[in-house]
Amino acid sequence: MNPCYVELRNGSYMLTGTRVTLDSIVYPFRYGESAESIANAFPALKLEQVYGAITFYLANQKIIDDYLKQGQREAQELRAKLMATDPQFYQRLRD
Repeated sequence: MNPCYVELRNGSYMLTGTRVTLDSIVYPFRYGESAESIANAFPALKLEQVYGAITFYLANQKIIDDYLKQGQREAQELRAKLMATDPQFYQRLRD
């Protein structure tokens, strides 16, 4: 049996059959967290699923790294637009 641990759903990489994004696994992994500690942070996931997601990432690292960078760019653009709509509000948040 060859289970599929990650699927592309509505433009986002998700762990199959869950609402957990691949990003949620990849970022802690890249910062040195173990698969066991990542699995502990997501009680709905089995350790096997976390290892499967990490394996998927390692097998497709360039594609996923590009996907993550694109997501960061989109978030920065959205943040800039929101800040431009009400700069005083965001200044109060910073203060």
